[in-house]
Amino acid sequence: MARSDRLIQLTQVLRRHRHPVTAAVLAAETAVSERTIYRDIASLQASGVPVRGEAGIGYVLESGFDLPPLMFTAEEIEALMLGARFVRERGDPALKRAIDDAVAKIEAVLPENLRLALNEASFFAPLFGKIAPDSVSSDDLRRALRENRKVRIRYRDLAERETERVVWPVLIGYFQYARGLVGFCELRNDFRHFRTDRMISLDVLDAHPPRRRAVLMREWERSAEREALLCQREPPRLPRPGDPALRPAAE
Repeated sequence: MARSDRLIQLTQVLRRHRHPVTAAVLAAETAVSERTIYRDIASLQASGVPVRGEAGIGYVLESGFDLPPLMFTAEEIEALMLGARFVRERGDPALKRAIDDAVAKIEAVLPENLRLALNEASFFAPLFGKIAPDSVSSDDLRRALRENRKVRIRYRDLAERETERVVWPVLIGYFQYARGLVGFCELRNDFRHFRTDRMISLDVLDAHPPRRRAVLMREWERSAEREALLCQREPPRLPRPGDPALRPAAE
């Protein structure tokens, strides 16, 4: 690899890490020796790249610095197009327009060789079947996530029971045949999953959850891990007639 390309790669690795990272980690990620990392860090600092840190402690790239735009490799282009095609197949209309606009902006400024890689990316994300249409505004739901606001939903579960809930949105999942909201439900005082096609109504409230979404996401991940461990401990068995496992889930 040319030295200039290696310096760009090193800058990209530093940008990916939010906390100080040691020369050993940088060397492993860029496939060079630690001695080369020390020389390259010194070169970046001499050229004005705001890298802070020192040998034995770690290095971090200060916020506000960016690489020249669109320094993509062919593999990065293929990864971007795979993600774009996934969104085109599974996203709602607003997301589809957004991804098409983003791809057009990228294509407009790419050099010819990378533009070819963009248009002829060999990955695809097929969707076999139709996604259940949303019955509420996906734009409002995404806005609630961005602005960290509570939402009030009227929800119909798989047993056709309707409830009204106030939910703290955590994230939206895009699955093969449906989209779903993960959130903390005030009615159940726990995390719940809600399919967007089963939401009857949705209102974005002015109130904010008492904890940031990043905190809620970590709490949800820990909750999911606990549930997974419980499932592993329970011995498998076949359900019998009348078993609750055969009944429709509440949500």
